[in-house]
Amino acid sequence: MQINLPEIVAEVEAAFAQYERALVSNDVATLDALFWDSPHTVRYGGGENLYGYAAIMAFRAARSPVGLERSIDRTVITTYGRDMATASTLFRRQSSPGMVGRQMQTWMRTEAGWKVVAAHVSVIPEPK
Repeated sequence: MQINLPEIVAEVEAAFAQYERALVSNDVATLDALFWDSPHTVRYGGGENLYGYAAIMAFRAARSPVGLERSIDRTVITTYGRDMATASTLFRRQSSPGMVGRQMQTWMRTEAGWKVVAAHVSVIPEPK
């Protein structure tokens, strides 16, 4: 298996950047489009465990658009062959001083493009 083929890394970096723009601007339609429309898709969040695309869509539709701005740091994109990848990043919000968020996504190439098939978001006190 080939790890981090430059052209595949660039594709996933572009998809991740699109996701980040959609997240901080609360572009729910784009966020929904970037997740795999499947009952197998999973998203663990700060206060929710979402199983299936429908549950993830419902969460996004109900989420408050306030306070979504954040800065990201130490983003790592790793690709596995041409069709699978992970994206891991740290994030911080001014509204949560002393805390650091961690986000991991598994991306899969589909006929419709790159889609998130699994995601995990958590927040912890900033390590000293």
